[in-house]
Amino acid sequence: MRAEVIAVGSELLLGQITNTNAKFISGRLADVGIDVYYHTVVGDNPERLAQTIQLAQQRADILIFSGGLGPTKDDLTKQTIAKELGRELVSDPEAMETIQQYFKHVGKVMTENNKQQALVLEGATVLPNRHGMAPGIAIGKEDKQYILLPGPPSELEPMFENEAIPYLLSVYGRQDIIVSKVLKLQGIGESELEVRIQSILENQTNPTIAPLASPGMVKLRITAKAKSEEEAEKLILPVEQQIRAIVGDFIYGVDDDTLSSKATELLLQNDWSISAAESLTSGMFMAELGSESGIGNALKGGVVVYNAQAKVEQLNISPSLLDFHGIVSAECAEALAENVQRKFDTTFGVGLTGAAGPEPHDGQPPGTVWIGIAAEGLETVSYKLQLSGTRNSNRKRSVQFALHYLIQKMKEKKEVKY
Repeated sequence: MRAEVIAVGSELLLGQITNTNAKFISGRLADVGIDVYYHTVVGDNPERLAQTIQLAQQRADILIFSGGLGPTKDDLTKQTIAKELGRELVSDPEAMETIQQYFKHVGKVMTENNKQQALVLEGATVLPNRHGMAPGIAIGKEDKQYILLPGPPSELEPMFENEAIPYLLSVYGRQDIIVSKVLKLQGIGESELEVRIQSILENQTNPTIAPLASPGMVKLRITAKAKSEEEAEKLILPVEQQIRAIVGDFIYGVDDDTLSSKATELLLQNDWSISAAESLTSGMFMAELGSESGIGNALKGGVVVYNAQAKVEQLNISPSLLDFHGIVSAECAEALAENVQRKFDTTFGVGLTGAAGPEPHDGQPPGTVWIGIAAEGLETVSYKLQLSGTRNSNRKRSVQFALHYLIQKMKEKKEVKY
């Protein structure tokens, strides 16, 4: 079955709120095997909404609407759909009782326009609203199903989960389910990734593979459709293995993994410790690690050394090193990493320095970043980045790359034989 999710509300088009409802609805529909081919957003305008409905009827079996069920003049979803389907609007007694009880409970007078929220399409299945006032509506006509849901996520999500999904399953039965696995990659661009796995992409059927660009990383989504989750995972596994054989060095995690969670996992698994010296990132690297549960057992501490004087005074960086090589240099990044590792007596030390922008710094163009990593038993290394974003995006990406290189260094340390 094919579904289209239609969000109604001019506030969405104006960018005043984010359309999180579409994401939630699509995710739950995938769980029960219903494909979503289109997301549409339309303002509070009956003519444009009618046109949207007519277009959706041509390309979807299930039309799911969110928003426009409230008491104000711009809440016209029910009225427009009723007109399109040739149905009358009638007041639902249970919904009216819920609305009246709400106003009685909060000690306010119910205005006349609130009665509009109890209106439903004649002959429809009413979806109770247990977290608000306006009920949802489910109705079929010919070969189409129409689901109307309130806009607030606190009302929509439980109603869709507990009322709309069971309704759709009663109409269509359970379809083949859709299962996705997301591989997360760092250190490779979307275009390079696509070239490397071109043969896999060209031969995809079920599962399907889709590269997805994200800030500072690339994701690769593998999606399979099958009778059960177990069967879908069996379809995904050989494709994942093929991909890992080609670009496995860039894959740091799957699904909900983050660079900081994987780095923390490796630190804790091996009883390693870490410290950091940060210049351009001003503590962002440590803050990112600090968001992970259990990191207190690995992160001993660190320093923010934003200018040359702090580098010298706090970490004993040689003034002659800074004078000769500069603050934005491989030598400075490596000295930061080694000296902070020594200061806090940790397994790993990380140093970050650079020109965040928008102006050049220390004679280096904006976006020039050096990351140094020192590790017990291994040679200290440094990595150069040449970023092209805004000041703060460069700082954030520097943190992500530092975590990526740290993970690579930790993997290398695991392989060292003593």
